[in-house]
Amino acid sequence: MEIARWVTERGGIVHRQQILDAGVSVGRLRAALARGEVERVRRYWVRTEGAPPDLVIAARATARLACTSAARHRGWWMPPGLDPAIHLSVAPGAQAPLSPAVAHWSRALVPRSPFDLIESVEDTLEHVAECLTREQAEVVWESAARIERLHPRVLRAVDWRTRAAREIAEKLVGLSDSGLETLFVVRFRAWGVLVRQQVRIAGHAVDVLIGEWLVVQLDGWAYHSSPAERQRDLAHDRELRARGYTVLRFTYADVVTDWARVERAVGRAIAQGRHLRPQ
Repeated sequence: MEIARWVTERGGIVHRQQILDAGVSVGRLRAALARGEVERVRRYWVRTEGAPPDLVIAARATARLACTSAARHRGWWMPPGLDPAIHLSVAPGAQAPLSPAVAHWSRALVPRSPFDLIESVEDTLEHVAECLTREQAEVVWESAARIERLHPRVLRAVDWRTRAAREIAEKLVGLSDSGLETLFVVRFRAWGVLVRQQVRIAGHAVDVLIGEWLVVQLDGWAYHSSPAERQRDLAHDRELRARGYTVLRFTYADVVTDWARVERAVGRAIAQGRHLRPQ
C-alpha cells in the first residue's frame, strides 16, 4: 500500500498507530517519512501536504477541534462575524496548547477514540452554547440538527451539563432549511407572533409563515443555482399572492447587513394585519 495515498484518503492526517494497524511496518513508515512522502506531527500523528490546517493545529496541540472550529469543520452554518480563532478541547491536567487558541478545559461529554481529532457533536453543541451569544448558538444548533439529521427529541434527551445547552435544546425546532432562516426565526420569535417554518402552501414549502397569511421567503448566497429555479420561486410567489397571501422576500444581505430594513418591512405588514387576513 502507498502510505501517502492511504493517509490522504482518510482526511490527510491519521494517528501513527492506524498506519501500523493497516499492516505497514515501522521500517516502511520511517522510510516514507525520510523521503518526505508524509510528515510527522508531534510524536503520534502523520500528515500529507493537503491535510486540513485546523486538524494539524489540533494534533500539534495534543487536543481536539472544539466549539466553533469543530462546527466549521463539519460544515454547519455559522453566523457571520464570528471570531475565526481556533477552539480546542483540552483534557484537564494536560499541557496548554502552544499555538494561539481558545482552550476548552473540560472532560468530554461523549468519549472519543484517541484517533479522533474532532470532539463529538454533543460536546461541540455544549461548547457553542456556552461560548456564543444565545442567538448565535441557536442558529448553530439548528444548522447542526439539519446537517447531522438529529431529531430535537434526541438532543433534548442528552444529559447536558450546562443550563445554556438545556435551554437551547428545549427550544430547538429542527425545521430550518438554512442558517439564514434560523436567524430570521430566532429574532422574530421574541415578537410574540405565531412563526412557523417550512409550511407547505400551493405545492411548495415556504420558509416562514407569520400568523396565517404573511409568507417570508429567504434567499441565501447560493440559494438559486439556475435561472429555472429562480423562475419557479417567482411563479410560486405569484400563486401565493393570487390566493391572498402577502409575500415578502429577503436576501442574505438584507438579513445579515440591513436587519433594520427587514424589521420595518415585517413590522409594517403586521401593523396592517396582513398576517391575520387574506389580501
